[in-house]
Amino acid sequence: MAMLLRKLCESASLKRSSNSNNSSERTHHHQHSAPLGSFDSLPSDLLIKILRLLGPKHSAKLSLVCKSWRSLVSDNELWAHFLQIQQPQHYDSILFSETNLTSSYRLPVLVTQTRCLSFQHVYAQRERLPAAVIIDGGSGYCKFGWSKHERPLDRTATFLEFGNVETPIYSRLRHFFATVYGRMKVKPSSQAVVVSLPICHYDDTDSAKASRHQLKEAICTALFDMNVPSVCALNQATLALYAAKQTSGIAVNIGFQVTSVVPILNGKVMRKVGVEVVGLGALKLTGFLREKMQQNNLHFESLYTVRTLKEKLCYVAFDYEAEKLKDTHASFEAVEGRFTLSEERFQTGEILFQPRLCGLRAMGLHQAIALCMDHCYSAELAGGSDWFKTIVLSGGSACLPGLAERLEKELHSLLPPHMSNGIRVIPPPHGADTAWFGAKLIGSLSTFPAPWCTTKKQFRQKSKLNRKW
Repeated sequence: MAMLLRKLCESASLKRSSNSNNSSERTHHHQHSAPLGSFDSLPSDLLIKILRLLGPKHSAKLSLVCKSWRSLVSDNELWAHFLQIQQPQHYDSILFSETNLTSSYRLPVLVTQTRCLSFQHVYAQRERLPAAVIIDGGSGYCKFGWSKHERPLDRTATFLEFGNVETPIYSRLRHFFATVYGRMKVKPSSQAVVVSLPICHYDDTDSAKASRHQLKEAICTALFDMNVPSVCALNQATLALYAAKQTSGIAVNIGFQVTSVVPILNGKVMRKVGVEVVGLGALKLTGFLREKMQQNNLHFESLYTVRTLKEKLCYVAFDYEAEKLKDTHASFEAVEGRFTLSEERFQTGEILFQPRLCGLRAMGLHQAIALCMDHCYSAELAGGSDWFKTIVLSGGSACLPGLAERLEKELHSLLPPHMSNGIRVIPPPHGADTAWFGAKLIGSLSTFPAPWCTTKKQFRQKSKLNRKW
């Protein structure tokens, strides 16, 4: 069917080309009598269906035939359809990013402004855009890949593990980036790069600002010394929020060693409001499960086995006391053999809410989020009174089943109704790769690399950057 339609369109094109050799008067008369050639008698909705069958490339060629075809081909819904067909699973994310992120940091636009978006232009620009390198530094391990791929290509250790304590940060970064580019088998000078790193130096003090600036300088220096054409550096919290199709909210990242609760308004970290940090992360969860398994005489040789069991069998109980009364036995066939867990399955995740269970004197995750929300409410920022009620989880351990539901329950019990009403806790939208996917959204924008990236020339000129860590 599609082949037949292509031939008909080629016929219409040839017919117009032939008629163009006649007198201008006859041509003018022909265009008014049959501007679409063989398709002139067909209704416009049927013509749009034909264009959908032809696909974007052949539709674009038809726009060169005549003004009537060009008018039909420029239909916005047609190109929205092509975008949706191209990436059906991520169309909503594409719509969000092209609507909200094309001009870097800015105030959210109204939903009605989505109609002003030219999907034909967006489609064409995204098709011409070369793939960007996406590097999610992470806090436990790094994920890297291409902006046009569905998921990361591979993973490696973070830059902190390259060298030792005495190794200068620049040397670590050079070794780290050289390793990533080597494994991707690409020259650094060929593509722009989006770098995601864990949010660090949390305070709003002068020393913390200086530390963040120093880290940014080291990252850009290392990459530009490798001849990378342009660099976009953003923190994990902001990128996780983008991956959830949000520009404002609270990003909760359960990292390797600590958990950070980060308020973000219009893409900017609100450090003056306060970033909460809990000294409990994925490493502590895995260590707690290991101790429980040892206490129950479950023998294993590798910590990797424990981490696998945590990911496959553990969950967060909605009601911890009620869960103790249930039969929670479950088994999993790991590399080292078959393991059966019971109470350890929900006790592991419970330390996020009751850190004392693992001997840690710290507030629970729900308490840290509630404190952050209280600070956001008291700050009375221009974003309104509800921007902080959207909570986005990220990090591998945040993927534990039941965590989002339990957090919502605990927050409703901790906070007054005027703050708890409308709370929405979003599980990691792309699993452990949530921050990477947020960086991929940036690297896939129709306007990329400008205005998100800094070029080598701009960096050398010491221009002031508007990229907030």
